[in-house]
Amino acid sequence: MIAQSADLVNPWRFQAHPEVWLLVAFVVGAYIYAVRVIGPVVVENRPVLSIRQRNAFVAAVLFLWLGSDWPVHDLAEEYLYSVHMFQHMALSYFMPPLVLLATPKWMYDAVFGSGKARTVVNWLAKPVVAGVAFNVVVMITHIPALVNQSVSNAPLHYSLHILLVTTALLVWLPICGPDLQRQLKPGGKMIYLFLMSVVPTVPAAWLTFAEGAVYKQYDIAVRVWGLSVTTDQQIAGAIMKTGGAIFLWSIVVFLFFKRFIAGFSADQSYRRSARAADDSVLTFKDVTDAFGRVPPAEEPRTKI
Repeated sequence: MIAQSADLVNPWRFQAHPEVWLLVAFVVGAYIYAVRVIGPVVVENRPVLSIRQRNAFVAAVLFLWLGSDWPVHDLAEEYLYSVHMFQHMALSYFMPPLVLLATPKWMYDAVFGSGKARTVVNWLAKPVVAGVAFNVVVMITHIPALVNQSVSNAPLHYSLHILLVTTALLVWLPICGPDLQRQLKPGGKMIYLFLMSVVPTVPAAWLTFAEGAVYKQYDIAVRVWGLSVTTDQQIAGAIMKTGGAIFLWSIVVFLFFKRFIAGFSADQSYRRSARAADDSVLTFKDVTDAFGRVPPAEEPRTKI
């Protein structure tokens, strides 16, 4: 009896999550089937999958598994809201762009086709629509009553995660989606990502400066790593604001250098290109051609 009580208050006790294992197995199996069976049929004269797409898929699956399984899932739902926030960051900021980068255009077309489903996805993926939907979901998932209820209600908990991941995928489609024609221009991407980093400031500031326990579900006697409820909330706010902003701003900086600095460096280089060097060499043929283009001088006439 004592052993059972100690196990109940042990935050690091192992808890199996077969539903997560089945989800990960299904995702991996479906991806492999699509690449090996469907891909060779619809793709001709080019590789079905690139190394970059394969690596992005592996990273996306790792984020899905680590963010949904023990111990992150159990710490996030039972003990620390800061870990809960990290879990949401992994599922909405880190995993979705990797999923899209891992999806070839032919696979995207095979899933959504070219009919009504594609039209709906294109409309939902418009920057304004996707941005508003995602941030509304983010705000809703921070309502104390909903958070306290979802922690002890598995169907509600997984429904919120599905809604969060779905809207996050829509947000990232204009940035790195498989359909290049639907992507924003580099300048538009930078403005879009900057705005996405500003909106979470509101709930992040609320968590950082709130007094007392905002979420009663996490106000328990067992304190992991000795973190108080207030400190846990402040760390969660810092993860939401600072972590998300650093990630998004890093992408903005990368896009800026890729778009503008590359061309500027080439223009300011002191090295001559091979073509310029070839054009600057003076040959005998160039000299003879130049003399051939000059008309002969007329002899001066003498007066009698």
